[in-house]
Amino acid sequence: MSPQFTGQLIENRIFIHDINESRELFGQGYYGKPLGISKPKNAEFDVPLVLDLIEGYYLTLRKKLTILKNNDDYVTPEEILKVCKRQYINFEAKFRVFENLRDKGYIVTPGIKFGCDFAVYIHGPGIDHAPYLVKVIIQRENLTSIDIVLAGRLATTVKKQFILAVVDQKEKSIKFVGFDWWRA
Repeated sequence: MSPQFTGQLIENRIFIHDINESRELFGQGYYGKPLGISKPKNAEFDVPLVLDLIEGYYLTLRKKLTILKNNDDYVTPEEILKVCKRQYINFEAKFRVFENLRDKGYIVTPGIKFGCDFAVYIHGPGIDHAPYLVKVIIQRENLTSIDIVLAGRLATTVKKQFILAVVDQKEKSIKFVGFDWWRA
């Protein structure tokens, strides 16, 4: 099966220039973001789609996306992995969590504006609000009580549940720990 979509790697983003491909890919699970549209409600847009590297890598591994460089050379999955490792701290752990959540049907977007790794939607951006903020940590990584309180306060302020995704690199497993905040 040959990939359905073609993107171009430009620095740390992947652009789907073909508008029909952009609409179709976005419609298949809210992948990427239409250029210049902050909260699209549907796939009826007339601009290129911009994918984060982690999404591009995910779609490449699933044989849905072919990535080209500026000179029309193909980017191999190994090459895109190298780019991802330069861009993300602890990429393997973050990718494992991204992949796990996506494979379960969640819509996963960057969580940088919330100070975490991912914002996770049940239905999709523009359709519902992300009920979860996910921070990825590696098992046995130092995490202070202040880190948890700061993340929890932010999550509570924006009415989201804060979740730690604890990745065990040796066992290749993930444990999700959710925090609910109660007021007395």
